[in-house]
Amino acid sequence: MTYPLRKLGDPRSLRALAHPVRLAIMEQLTVVGPLTATELADRIETSPSNCSWHLRNLAEHGFVEEAEGGTGRKRPWQIVSLGRQWDNVGESPELARAGDALSTLMIDREVARLARARAKVREDTRQWQEASTWTQSMMWLTADELNEINRAVCDLLMTKIDRFEPPEVRPDGARLCAFLAWGVPAYDFETEPETEPESNGESDA
Repeated sequence: MTYPLRKLGDPRSLRALAHPVRLAIMEQLTVVGPLTATELADRIETSPSNCSWHLRNLAEHGFVEEAEGGTGRKRPWQIVSLGRQWDNVGESPELARAGDALSTLMIDREVARLARARAKVREDTRQWQEASTWTQSMMWLTADELNEINRAVCDLLMTKIDRFEPPEVRPDGARLCAFLAWGVPAYDFETEPETEPESNGESDA
């Protein structure tokens, strides 16, 4: 199956996705494949009726669709697109608020995943301990250089995106690994430009 990248430009779609249960559902369908509401409920520890309600909302906004086989609660659901993106350039205030809310929720989920992984990796094999890492850096870059690095990171990760389906293309020993990256100006180190004091119309001349 081919999963096109979906570009989100409607604030309502962003708001529909900005919910912990819905993000968990999307994550399970992406990683595991088609699942029923009951199967999802077992995996994310909620009720089948709650999953069904969220699935219908996700379907209404085009994020999931019914897969072949089964009816009612036994019908499986699948994702429509493997990836999603939205622009933060020239966005409307409403789209900015919706995008910020979704981004914050997604980042919080990934930071929590990192915390769990840092604790768990100590129990893993030496090979996986050495392979797992997190890094932080600051450097002076032009806007073009920052854009180049951000694109290079994304392009490198996308070279393995075809391993989601079919599973047979995954090499022996492959495990699902998580990445979270951002490249932004360090605004907290920048000083606000000085402004000229407003004149009150008086002069000492």
